[in-house]
Amino acid sequence: MKKKDDLKRQVSEAILACQDKQAEDVTVLELEKDSGAFTDFFVMCSGTNPRQIQAIADAVDERLEALGLRVTHAEGYKQAEWVLLDYVDFVVHIFSEKARQFYDLERLWKSAKRLEPAELLAKPRTRRAVVATPKTVKTASATPKKTRAKKA
Repeated sequence: MKKKDDLKRQVSEAILACQDKQAEDVTVLELEKDSGAFTDFFVMCSGTNPRQIQAIADAVDERLEALGLRVTHAEGYKQAEWVLLDYVDFVVHIFSEKARQFYDLERLWKSAKRLEPAELLAKPRTRRAVVATPKTVKTASATPKKTRAKKA
């Protein structure tokens, strides 16, 4: 269970890095184990120009490296039409709008479960222990004064 939580955290960090650089149409596909997929998740997004695409790739790399995760394989950075960052358990695809429409990975992997980024970004709720605190002493000036109703 810990590995899956770590993986979801890593994917969440990749999503946040994309969003920090104003990536468009961020999509997450959870690939089925028996589909022949070589990874668990695809994170896909689009950039509007080569500079933004490279900036998104840089942000993902820096953010995940801060977690101690290094990219095992990267492609397409110079051309900045389709940058692929392979982290073994998940792959980040950063497309130009034109390349994303042409390759249409969402259609090719239509059997994959499509997740909203918010689903992975949501923090799991943990129960908090109730901690007793000493009661504060109210001073006379802090207590409201009672007023009498006037007789009509």
